[in-house]
Amino acid sequence: MTDITANGAKSSINLAKVLGPTHVWALGVGIVLVGEFMGWNFSVEKGGALGSIIACWIIGLLYTCVAMIDSEVTSTVAAAAGVGVTNVGTGQYTQAKHTTGPLMAFNVGLYLVLAYTMLEAADIFVFGDLVRIGAEALGAVPGSVSAQPFVLLAVSVLAFLNYRGVLMTLSVNFLITAVAFFSIIVLVISYQFGVFTSEPLQHEGLGMGSLPYGWMGVLAALQFAIWYYLGIEGTCQAAEEVRSCGRSLPLGTMTGMITLLIAAALTWYVCAGTLPWEYLGTALAPLYDASLMSGSNFLVVLLWVGTVFSALASANGCINDASRDWFSMGRDRYLPEFFAAVHPKFRTPYRAILFLIPIAAAFGFSGLLAPTITFSILSGLLGYTFMPINMFRFRGKWPLDTIKRGYVHPFHPIPSIVLLVLCAATYVAVYLGFGTQLLAMMLFYAVASIWFVLCRYKYVRRGDQFTMAWPRPKGY
Repeated sequence: MTDITANGAKSSINLAKVLGPTHVWALGVGIVLVGEFMGWNFSVEKGGALGSIIACWIIGLLYTCVAMIDSEVTSTVAAAAGVGVTNVGTGQYTQAKHTTGPLMAFNVGLYLVLAYTMLEAADIFVFGDLVRIGAEALGAVPGSVSAQPFVLLAVSVLAFLNYRGVLMTLSVNFLITAVAFFSIIVLVISYQFGVFTSEPLQHEGLGMGSLPYGWMGVLAALQFAIWYYLGIEGTCQAAEEVRSCGRSLPLGTMTGMITLLIAAALTWYVCAGTLPWEYLGTALAPLYDASLMSGSNFLVVLLWVGTVFSALASANGCINDASRDWFSMGRDRYLPEFFAAVHPKFRTPYRAILFLIPIAAAFGFSGLLAPTITFSILSGLLGYTFMPINMFRFRGKWPLDTIKRGYVHPFHPIPSIVLLVLCAATYVAVYLGFGTQLLAMMLFYAVASIWFVLCRYKYVRRGDQFTMAWPRPKGY
């Protein structure tokens, strides 16, 4: 087998353009939907049941702004492929190259890789624990089944899928994501209309009394409310493999965001109506626990399957997105060119895929769910903070009438301002709960930036950074 890199001396092989809007939806929703099955409920511990849903809608507004901004810039960058550009790149990383420069692009790429890799680690940990719970429910002696072999199995199978090709990967993601979303709908309908259970939902206690820590609790809950939507921006990592970027990316991203807003509201509604908030705030898999309260074996099995599928779909999408960013940074020499290899048969960034898998597996084996989730959230939050700054620079350098855009988001600059304000509030929320980890991560990214400037910047070809056939920026 011959390794061929995007910048190598041999004939170039690029990633295959095989995806449509359905695959984009499957990538975005597949990554995120696991957040409805676990992780979001830690916001209940911080702010109570009512504080959690308030935080859910505030962060929903944050992610709507993210989706709008991301769709415009990424589809516009990708639209340039029609005039001879082959290396479209991956979402926010490529945006940073064109609007800010190599150092910012390196940091944004690193934010994305670590956000997805840590999310993948949390996913496979939950998958392994659910298999253990299922085995014990079927009669296995408690404590006799270890989750770690199943974690390793899940990582291996998903790595194989991603190695073999993006079309198969995201087609599988579409199917298992649809099943997971369907399980939420069935659970809500069952409780609401007594289809498979006669147990009623109990929301009578919700009100200001469900704000045990007041509005400060709502602020603290913002951190874990991110888990409802974390990763929807991953749709833009498929820019180089989408057939019609100007149509598929905005359509797949915005319909995905609508899907997640509905799923978040339904998830909170059924969990808050079945589980005490004190327990809900610490549960591993709240939707599965809500099914246990129904007394219906059918619902228990369905929600167990839905939770397992959501974890697998999320991990699958995370492998896809993290490897594309790592591959792109290797192609641009921000990392060793070794990682820029494209498989000559499957046309996948196979070295990037195989390199990141052991890192995710190591964190998955650690069993440290809350710190791993926080690592992912903080990395994503740093990326979101860059987006409004990037949007102002993008519209300033290339006003609407100067270049062709695949999509123009409305109401600029309001979404950028709202996103910046909400990011600032979420930093405060993270500091309240994980101040030491926040400072440690900021130090980590500072050290990584110093390493890039001293050790890798000399390899970067500045003339190759700007790949779009656009006019000179305004004021150049």
